[in-house]
Amino acid sequence: MATAMKSLAIFLNFAPRLHEYYEATMDALFNWDSRLRRIFPHGTSVFPSCTFNFGPQTVTIPHLDLLNLAWGWCFITAGDFDPKKGGHLILWDLKLFIRFPAGATIAIPSALLRHSNTSIQQDETRYSFTQFAAGGLFRFVENRFQLSQSRSVADQVKHMSEAERNVFIEARAGASQRD
Repeated sequence: MATAMKSLAIFLNFAPRLHEYYEATMDALFNWDSRLRRIFPHGTSVFPSCTFNFGPQTVTIPHLDLLNLAWGWCFITAGDFDPKKGGHLILWDLKLFIRFPAGATIAIPSALLRHSNTSIQQDETRYSFTQFAAGGLFRFVENRFQLSQSRSVADQVKHMSEAERNVFIEARAGASQRD
């Protein structure tokens, strides 16, 4: 829970509008269907998904998380190893090799930046905790809780008020600028 709270503080301070977008979208989704359950208490984390990698020596190969929200953030927390000897985070596209201390949390756009981590010493343990959100959840909510292919843009906007249409157009324009 403390890690989720740390991520919340980072998100609110460094990307308040993106956090607001996640929060509004997830609130709408969980209010839409009362059978859905949050993995974190409301107000603790806006992420609907997380992964625990228990190791003992969690290592990832270079990859992109293509199903995550393209311009969204993924929060990674790793722990229990000597960061001077291994466990570094590599952001391949930025040519960055980051010493990633045990217990630290970092936020990256994991769908856009190819990333991996280095191995650690034989006698050490590296686990990780990652929070993320699938882009399909945002599309589902934006399409009024329907799959994208089932509705044309004209069909999506025909029942909207002028204010809703303006927000929709602004969101679509913003998404195309980010893509």
